[in-house]
Amino acid sequence: MQRGPALETLDRDAPGEQETPGAGRSSGTPAPLRTEFDFELPRGFVDADGVRHTRGTMRLATARDELLPLYDSRVQENAAFTTVVLLSRVITSLGSMSSISTNVVENMFASDVAFLQDFYRRVNAEGHTKAAVTCPECSHRFTIDLAGGRLGES
Repeated sequence: MQRGPALETLDRDAPGEQETPGAGRSSGTPAPLRTEFDFELPRGFVDADGVRHTRGTMRLATARDELLPLYDSRVQENAAFTTVVLLSRVITSLGSMSSISTNVVENMFASDVAFLQDFYRRVNAEGHTKAAVTCPECSHRFTIDLAGGRLGES
């Protein structure tokens, strides 16, 4: 895909993940646009064979991804179904599954869908997967990476 000068300028001027550590780029050369983000579900999707899938990848959404669900009859009947259709379009892999259908998203635990909704918003609107949190015990403020490991792990 060729990129025009305007997109290259936006990528170069955008805050956030500009350089990949250890990539060996000279300073001044912009890092390629990051379009896929790994995640780990809090509970995991359990398939028909009883296999639990927790690690996956989500790609950046396109305008088409956000528009096509509006034409889906299930969304027209129930606007809440928009989330299901949209997530099934942008999740590129989950565990050993390479194809994610609306049926997969519909059968996820509600906590995992909520996690994916927040992850989608962070990746597409904010451009990162980090969240500021406060420890309920000591009130220490710190940043976590939602794409990182399980809760409580360092």
